[in-house]
Amino acid sequence: MNEVYIYILKSLKSEKTYVGQTDNLERRLHEHNSGKSNYTAKFVPWKIVYTEKFCSRDEALVREKYLKSSAGRKVLKKLLENICPGSSADRAAVS
Repeated sequence: MNEVYIYILKSLKSEKTYVGQTDNLERRLHEHNSGKSNYTAKFVPWKIVYTEKFCSRDEALVREKYLKSSAGRKVLKKLLENICPGSSADRAAVS
């Protein structure tokens, strides 16, 4: 079984963040920066600031869904404060 990742992107243009999941981080970042995602196209360029690895897509989807929830956004905010001082998960994308 392939490894699956959840990732957090931070826009280099704005304070926006985005949470997603993929089995190929390099390809997915390229897709975001190429404008293939409607939401992220507005805020290119992006960089990956955090990842977590999972053994199954189901596990990754559970974590992604949590990070997009109200409680998860609080966790996300703390993660980003440690990784990217001055960032805010209050503006995190929930798509």
